[in-house]
Amino acid sequence: MIRTSALCLALLCAGVAASAQSPFDGTWKTNMAQTKFSPKPNVFYISQGWYHCISCNPAFDAKADGTDQAVTGQTYDTISVKEVDPNSIAVTTRKGGKVVVEQTRAVSADGKTLTVAVKNHPENSDQTVTATSTAKRVGVKPSGVHATSGQWQIVKVVESDNGLTTTYKSTADGLTMSSPTGESYTAKFDGTDSSVSGAYGYDTVSLKKINDHTLEETEKRNGNVVEVNTITVSGKTMKVSSENKLTGRTNTYTATKM
Repeated sequence: MIRTSALCLALLCAGVAASAQSPFDGTWKTNMAQTKFSPKPNVFYISQGWYHCISCNPAFDAKADGTDQAVTGQTYDTISVKEVDPNSIAVTTRKGGKVVVEQTRAVSADGKTLTVAVKNHPENSDQTVTATSTAKRVGVKPSGVHATSGQWQIVKVVESDNGLTTTYKSTADGLTMSSPTGESYTAKFDGTDSSVSGAYGYDTVSLKKINDHTLEETEKRNGNVVEVNTITVSGKTMKVSSENKLTGRTNTYTATKM
């Protein structure tokens, strides 16, 4: 799949003979400037020393004292939240003691824009993927909370190349995927679940061919569907509609064959 820090994509290939090249074969790079983000906002707030993630699924509360707090049902098992100053916070997630994501969230002076600097630590790689996202405030900031609190709609993401490129190779009856950060799988087009290596967000994947140029990839974590990606390729351009079943958000991405 083509992958982004808060953002995941997938490519599939048609069931052709291993000697024939599928339109999905090759190395692809996502153009984030052409991405259409879901209008559904991310919602969180910090009040009286507690961090509340409302739009997380499942939603959770954690002490915002800079220490690791246990959480369940996420791609990580602990989170630490610290108020850096009146306008910014630092957030770090870990799984099995290993850092998954580091974030700094800072709000603008007028309170209308949130900038999030992200450093992702892939599961099977020493590389890091860096990104900066920009979000606009939706509605009015609640009173009596930290300035970063509220409803935030993502409008822009800039990400390092190693998080945007993915290589796909067709097999006789499926697809092999690999990325610079160590994420990979080999799956058949029979709809059965196949194991995934190097991904925190999902542990199995199943593939389904819609037609010669359109494919569907379903991601699961602990047996539950977390994301469904519909991919259509035309020449050297790929369109990916990515529906997150946990958050109810659908993002649309465009990638180009390199």
